[in-house]
Amino acid sequence: MAVNTPKTLRNQIIYSVFVRNYSAEGTFEEVRKDLARIRRLGTDILWLMPIHPIGEKNRKGTLGSPYAIADYRAVNPEYGTEEDLRALVSDAHALGMKVMIDVVYNHTSPDSVLQEEHPEWFFHKEDGSFGNKVGDWWDVIDLDYAHEDLWDYQIETLVQWAGIVDGFRCDVATVVPAAFWEKARKAVAEVRPDAVWLAESVETEFIRFLRSRSIPAWSDAELYTAFDLEYEYDIYDEFYGFLKGERPLAEYCAAVNRQECMYPENYGKARYLENHDRPRIRSIVQDTGILKNWMALQFFHKGTVLLYAGQEAGCTHQPSLFDRDTVDWQAEDGIDLSAYIRRLSEIKHLPVFTDSSYRMTAVSGNIAAAVHTENEWLPDEKEERKGGAAAGFFCLKENEDAAETEACRIDLAGIGTGDGRCLADLFADGEYKELISGSTVAVHDGCLDFHGDPVILLR
Repeated sequence: MAVNTPKTLRNQIIYSVFVRNYSAEGTFEEVRKDLARIRRLGTDILWLMPIHPIGEKNRKGTLGSPYAIADYRAVNPEYGTEEDLRALVSDAHALGMKVMIDVVYNHTSPDSVLQEEHPEWFFHKEDGSFGNKVGDWWDVIDLDYAHEDLWDYQIETLVQWAGIVDGFRCDVATVVPAAFWEKARKAVAEVRPDAVWLAESVETEFIRFLRSRSIPAWSDAELYTAFDLEYEYDIYDEFYGFLKGERPLAEYCAAVNRQECMYPENYGKARYLENHDRPRIRSIVQDTGILKNWMALQFFHKGTVLLYAGQEAGCTHQPSLFDRDTVDWQAEDGIDLSAYIRRLSEIKHLPVFTDSSYRMTAVSGNIAAAVHTENEWLPDEKEERKGGAAAGFFCLKENEDAAETEACRIDLAGIGTGDGRCLADLFADGEYKELISGSTVAVHDGCLDFHGDPVILLR
């Protein structure tokens, strides 16, 4: 793990913006005008998807993918100028937010500056032509990191941007050498010591696919030597499988729990329900009550929250990466979750979520319980532990056997915390304030009555 990764990242919220589709104008200036609203959601870090010029050759769609970059060291003129970008960053800083930009270092557009100036830095097929290792990415050509000069160029570019922005989200980081990212992190630290590094790590089956074709691919565990945060694609199959009714909730809980012992002690995961490569969560979860439960769990999970612009409006349409496809902020079937997200953000910033042990349990086929117990050193294990704790209860699917959302009486003694205790040890009989709604929740005879709305309790 990057030894200086702060655990306080687990209390933070990242808000992802595709400049082209964020507004009708599709400019930095329009994002800048909306920064105060973005900040009010609780956003700590604004992530701008690729801001660079897009290649003309082999474009997908009419405008091309922002991930088919023509020049790493320039700004896409369709979005504005570098001065416009700097103004956006300056205003974000004034509001207390950091700004990170997308880094797309596995490939460029076929007509990129690097292709023209350094064709030797690219992967070549047997016939000598440019190519890529993943067939459906036909609008890009892959770089070849066997060339040390390429490393120097790419790192110099990152240092240049680190003079303006506060961090990097690194696209398909799994297929760029982990040693490169380690070297890049050290160089950037000379300019931006507290830069935030987020890796788009990939699904386990994609790693298996790449390695079966002798394509180097680094695992999540290996990438943590350079990155503060990684995607949670390592448990995406269990998450999406449960959403689609193909896998049980217990499998998803078990996958989350495995992360606690698979990765470094200060590991960070970017917790999302949707992103620009995946369906909008509300296109799958139409019931507003269940959606609110999922969002509460997203914020409760151990890790950094990743919101995709439009999630707060309950958008169902996944914007195209290749054409003008503006977020529909006023959709007829939309809902306004802004106030709800603000409250969840306030909860997320509580200290109990910074340095804790985390465990998730399937209470039933639809309901999950999760618990954070603050990590503490005990000189004598016989002493009673005094550390703080937070417990959450979430209904993640409608009850197929009833017209209403599942309600039940949850036995806290049956829910372990992973350290030899159970929730009944942490939350004795009595009344507790439910943090989202502010209402009072009672624990009686070691049980909690659950009625379908998310419940978060703090000790």
